[in-house]
Amino acid sequence: MSFDAETFRHESAQRWSAAATGWAANRATFQAAMEPVSAWMLEALGPQPGHRVLELAAGPGDTGLMAAQRIRPDGTLICTDVAEEMLDAARARAHELGLDNVEFKAMDAEWIDLPAADVDGVLCRFGYMLLADPAAALGETRRVLRPGGRVALAAWTGPQDNPWIAVPGEELRRVTGEPAPAPDTPGPLRFGDPAVLDDLLGDAGFLDVRIEQLDLTFAFDDLDTWWDVQLDLGTSLRAGVSALTPTQRDDLRDAIDARLADHVAPDGSVRIPARTHVAVAEA
Repeated sequence: MSFDAETFRHESAQRWSAAATGWAANRATFQAAMEPVSAWMLEALGPQPGHRVLELAAGPGDTGLMAAQRIRPDGTLICTDVAEEMLDAARARAHELGLDNVEFKAMDAEWIDLPAADVDGVLCRFGYMLLADPAAALGETRRVLRPGGRVALAAWTGPQDNPWIAVPGEELRRVTGEPAPAPDTPGPLRFGDPAVLDDLLGDAGFLDVRIEQLDLTFAFDDLDTWWDVQLDLGTSLRAGVSALTPTQRDDLRDAIDARLADHVAPDGSVRIPARTHVAVAEA
């Protein structure tokens, strides 16, 4: 079956809108694991007081809001996401932090509604890989950056490094009989090969591309807690699991638990490894 980009965009926006409540509820848990990613991206971007910074696919907005604190008092963060409900979560977090230098805009990263050369920096943590056309999004990113401005981004490495997401997806396909997705279809593990990311950035006109990898850990009290968070955050996983029969759901969990057993301590606590690319490039 051929990939229908327009259908995907419509359905993706609906899924992210529906997932916003779960992302807001688990924001602190996810950010605790992702703190090194946000720190790397901000260090690479180098936001300064007075800068104008754009965050794409912001979700609850943690990385962008950290930048907003650095660019005060005269700088502005433009926090964007395709789902207005995600922006509501980011607004709540900005209010909690007492930030008044943030603009919130519902926006698709493939069509950035800003003038050319309008911003000093762009942040996108785990966003480009999920888009129908990441090349278009990076081209738009390059367009809105001022000369010498930077983009800082993150995208997961391959399935071998990320059992937290690879194992549930593989086992769900086993239960349903669905084929594995084609390598270039939108998904969290799409940029496992850093050469793909390097080529996309180069083709968009970026210079001085630097790509590194960070090792991370997801920590939970037990596998049940981990699974509940996965269902809250994983839009495709939740949709797939909701379509299963009770027997199929039990089969799925048993298989996943068996494959993740090496990451469970004697007291039942869970530490699952993850790995991500982080990249920075200059306009």
